[in-house]
Parts: sequence; C-alpha cells; structure tokens
Amino acid sequence: MEKTVNARINPSGGMDVLSKSEVSRLRDATQNQSLKPLFRRCALAVLTTGSGTDDAKATLERFPDFDIRVVQQDRGIKIELDNAPESAFVDGKIITGIAELLFAVLRDIIYISTDILGSGKFDLSRGEHITNAVFEILRNAKVLRSTLEPSLVVCWGGHSINRVEYDYTKTVGYQLGLRGLDICTGCGPGAMKGPMKGAAIAHAKQRRRKNRYIGITEPGIIAAESPNPIVNSLVIMPDIEKRLEAFVRVGHAIVVFPGGVGTAEEILYLLGILLNPENVSMPFPLVFTGPAESKAYFEQIDEFLVTALGPDIRKLYRIIVGDPREVGRHVKAMMAQVKDYRIAMKDAFFFNWLLKVRKEFQEPFIPTHENMAALNLSRNQERHLLAANLRRAFSGIVAGNVKEEGVQAIARHGLFELHGDRELMEPMDALLHAFVEQHRMKLPSSSGYKPCYRLVTDPA
Repeated sequence: MEKTVNARINPSGGMDVLSKSEVSRLRDATQNQSLKPLFRRCALAVLTTGSGTDDAKATLERFPDFDIRVVQQDRGIKIELDNAPESAFVDGKIITGIAELLFAVLRDIIYISTDILGSGKFDLSRGEHITNAVFEILRNAKVLRSTLEPSLVVCWGGHSINRVEYDYTKTVGYQLGLRGLDICTGCGPGAMKGPMKGAAIAHAKQRRRKNRYIGITEPGIIAAESPNPIVNSLVIMPDIEKRLEAFVRVGHAIVVFPGGVGTAEEILYLLGILLNPENVSMPFPLVFTGPAESKAYFEQIDEFLVTALGPDIRKLYRIIVGDPREVGRHVKAMMAQVKDYRIAMKDAFFFNWLLKVRKEFQEPFIPTHENMAALNLSRNQERHLLAANLRRAFSGIVAGNVKEEGVQAIARHGLFELHGDRELMEPMDALLHAFVEQHRMKLPSSSGYKPCYRLVTDPA
C-alpha cells in the first residue's frame, strides 16, 4: 500500500499575489468536470517525480484516492491535497521544487483553458495565431527573458536510455554549463534529466546564478513522464505541436541525444521546418551526439534521414560522437552566429519570430486509426510535406505507446496501420525494430514492448 499525505500548499511561482476574481476563476475552473481530470492527472505526475515509470494508468491506479482542490481565502489561494504521494514530502513538508511545479501545472492548465482556448482571442486554425498563442503561454510562464543574450540549448533524447548514454548526457550538459549556457528539455527522465544535472554542477563551479532549467511538456506526455527534479521552470503546452513550436521558438541551438520514436519525431519536425527555403539563411545549430557506443544509432538515424529526405539533408546537422567538449565548443561558437543574425535581422533574442513554421507543422494531429492509415508516406511529394507526415506517424506511435488516449484506442481497435512506399517502409521498419531491440520504446522496468503499429507496403 502506497503511503500518502494530506496537506495544504502555499502558493509559489508567481501565484502569491492574485485578485479575488482571479482566485475565484482558478477555483471554479479546477472544479469543472471536463478540466479536473486533466488537472488531477498532471498534478499527480508532478507529485510522483522520480518514480521511474512511463505508465500513466499505473500511476493513477497506485493513488486512486488522490484528490486536489484550489481553496479560496482572503489572502489568495492554497492547494489542498488528499492522499498525495508521501515521496513528495520531507518530514511532512512538501519539497519546494515540487510545490513550484505543482503551481505551474495550475497556472498553465487554467491559463490555456480560459485565456487561450476559451478566450476567443485566437483563431487556432491560422498559423500566426498559433504562434501568438505559443508566445502568450511562454510569456505567462515567465520563460521569456528580454535581457538575456542567446544561451538556451534545447536537449532532445530518449527517456529510456542506458547508463553509458545517460552519463554522456550529463557530461555534455557539464560542458555546456561551463560555457554559460542554459538547458531546456522535455523535462522528463533520461536524456531530459542528464544535461540539466551536468549543467547544474558546471553552473555551481562557475558560481553562475539565475540558471535556467526549462521543461516544456504537454498533458499527454507529462502524465507518462513526470518532470525531473532539476526543472525550475515548467511549461505545459496544450498539445504536442505547440510544444514543439515552443522548443524551436525559444531555443538558440538543439542537441539531440540517442532516443526512440519521440526523438525521431522531434528531429523530423525541426528538419522539416529548416527545409523551408524561407529559413535557409538562418543559423540554427543542430547537433546529434552520444557516446562512442551509440555510433551505430546515429548512423542508422542518418541513413534513414538521407533515404527519406535526400543526401543534402546532412547540411542541416552535425554528428559528434564521443566528444562532449567538442559539442560544448561547437554550440558556444554557433551561439555567436545566432546572436549576430538576430541583431542584423532585428529579431528578438528570447523568441524566434523570424523562423517560418508552415501550417503542416502547427496543426494538431489526432492519432486515430483512420488518420494514421491516411498518412501519405510516399517520397513522391515535397520534402517538407514528407517530413511533416513522418513526424505525424512517429507522433502516433508515441501516443499508442504511452499516452492514455492512444493506449485505449489500441486496446479497442487493434494496431495502427501505416502505409507507404517500400523504399521508405523498409528503412522505417528497420529503424523502429532497432529502437525496440535497444529498449528505447519503454523504460527498462517495463515487461517488454508490444508494438502498437503495423507497417504496410503499398503496391508499386
């Protein structure tokens, strides 16, 4: 039986000064029957930080009596917890970082519901409105800092990596931190935690204060991948597409570590955007890196990208294997180019307004069986469209693997089917099989990976 705690939590993270109307709105919204399950699920994910599971359903089943409420009082609000995981507390007092993340959940879930989706200010069928919504969410979360020069490195990679790869991510984070760079990740374990941990040590050695360890997630992901404890700025975007756009708008460089389907999705998203001729002159440092033991992994990723998108795709990224110091040096050097470009183009350092993101990369993709089967996975189309469709395919597999809605859809209707050219399906099948063999689909504690997809080769 899991040990639990009942508690009242004082506000933090910028929610300590609120008007009575704001407090009433927060309280009412969290009791809304359509919103409360989402709030409860995300809050429980934060409270189980470090639990080492990617099974959202199992987490909810471990704490079936958990409840969370916003309590109104004259001085503002408090969060009231019933049957919360004892691991979030020390001697009966909630861990400070977890309390901050808990209020970040409240802030983002309610703000998105009331000020973005329910305000009427944004037409989310239009690209510029989507970008503005992403900006507003990040600004409300106080992530955008107008006084800082380019220094934010987005780190992507798998939550289910081995110890050698995890230690390597820490060393790369250390090298980035020594050079005064901040870290942004998807906020979970594995390759999302390691760079933050390494950077934190480097920042301490450099006596650097006001360090940023930003975690950007979305409701379907956070329920399966609890934030790691180093995150000091958590942002929950409404869907995966806005999460991905947030990464590329706030980040000044991207470092990709070994990962699985979600990492492949992220790579294809960024490369599809960079293939846009309108972005061709923009410096956007992209590095694939891992320990020497991961060389074959990056060779396979590289081979798949070349097969799908052509050999000149290699101009958009650099592969550095087994050399964390070179990663740090390269990214730091490229930051100077990013700064010079932003100054020359009169663009903001804190939000990449000039990056052109086409609608294909902004529209939310709902991974139903019908939508997955309808994806055009043929090389007989523009490369950015193929990248967008491959991104959607991998996104659907992520949903079928770990997201509650996707897992339920697979249980009800069977495997997703993906149709495409033999020249594309065969390397895609090889890549996915490699992910399974290397245990990149699930955490090592899982009982084994059961595919949620079937690849079908179209007739020639």
